[in-house]
Amino acid sequence: MRLMTLAARNVVRNWRRSIVTTGAMAFAAAIMILFASLMAGLLRDSERNAVTMNLGDLQIHASGYRDDPDLYKRIDDAQQLVARLQQQGFHASQRLYGFGLAAAGTTSAGVQLRGVDIDNENSVTQMHRHLVAGEWLTETDPHGVIIGRKLARSLGVRTGDEIIFVGQASDGSMANDLYRVRGILKSIGEEVDRAGLFMTLDAFRQLMVLPDGAHEIAVLRANPDSDLDLALHTVTALAPGYETLDWRQLSPVVARILEMADVQTIVMVIITYIAVATIVLNAMLMSVFERIQEFGVMKAVGVTPWQIFGLVYLETLWQTATAATGGSVIGYAIAVYYQTHGIDLSNIASSASFGGIALDPLWRAYITADSIVIPVLFLFLIAGLAVIYPALKAALIRPVSAIHHR
Repeated sequence: MRLMTLAARNVVRNWRRSIVTTGAMAFAAAIMILFASLMAGLLRDSERNAVTMNLGDLQIHASGYRDDPDLYKRIDDAQQLVARLQQQGFHASQRLYGFGLAAAGTTSAGVQLRGVDIDNENSVTQMHRHLVAGEWLTETDPHGVIIGRKLARSLGVRTGDEIIFVGQASDGSMANDLYRVRGILKSIGEEVDRAGLFMTLDAFRQLMVLPDGAHEIAVLRANPDSDLDLALHTVTALAPGYETLDWRQLSPVVARILEMADVQTIVMVIITYIAVATIVLNAMLMSVFERIQEFGVMKAVGVTPWQIFGLVYLETLWQTATAATGGSVIGYAIAVYYQTHGIDLSNIASSASFGGIALDPLWRAYITADSIVIPVLFLFLIAGLAVIYPALKAALIRPVSAIHHR
């Protein structure tokens, strides 16, 4: 018996039910492909923001600095180390950190002062392109500073306004000077947004009396697709005696979320497809009960229970294959649209973040093989499980009782 041909004819014969069942499966597949693509885009952008907006791929610190960010715990040979890293094909930039108080008018706030090497920082991070107002730092304006957006709101300042910084220099003297707000950053991360105050490296050295060294060296791979673990091993070897960590160790919350991304997608696919399974189960049960006499006659003329089981299974397979094809085409087309245009969330989430990393308010999909393959595979799996009971029901029908069934 040609089961494939017979199954196809049965699907067409009950075309109304087949359209409803196939349409439900196709709709679910399309939605899940779009969801998986949006999740992939969210996680890809989160990783990109974590790396290119602030952290870099890797960071080098003096031993113990991250546990106790002391002004005196510095990388003494920072300039030479940056040169060695650049010779090995990495992008690298020195950073200096300090803490103090910033004031404007009658308001003040605690700030984290950061001195950046503007010649190299722009090759490591994209912070210089992430301004909501004003311009980035320049050596020709040593008293121009960049501040976080929430800090600007707390101090009540805008670009062009003056602020005073007060702190303690490395020689024990009072570090204080008047600066002009040159630019205001978009949302980078909670710490930078609330307390970030950026100035040039030379201006920091003069203010805090630090003639040499660096508290941190941020490193970026030349090829973002290269192996991060290999880069970590190489940089660690180039910086003996210092602490070298990759961005996953520096931001473990974000790294953990990215690691769990596939699991989260699969869980959502299963939850959605449970509803689809009930539709398949109901449709195939109705089909079996409508054809009890037909199955009884088939068994009476010698068709085996396994052949009947296979026939019902193949009918579902035909519908699932059709749904998977249609759902993949529709889901892919919608995902391509949102990969190009994105979903603008700026009105409701202009500064959303997780794990301290800012999220882009324009949420774009990102199409991967997994975002299409996983929903399709689970569609076949769930439909295959849902049809087991109706197929067994048909296979175990007793011919005499079935023929006389009313």
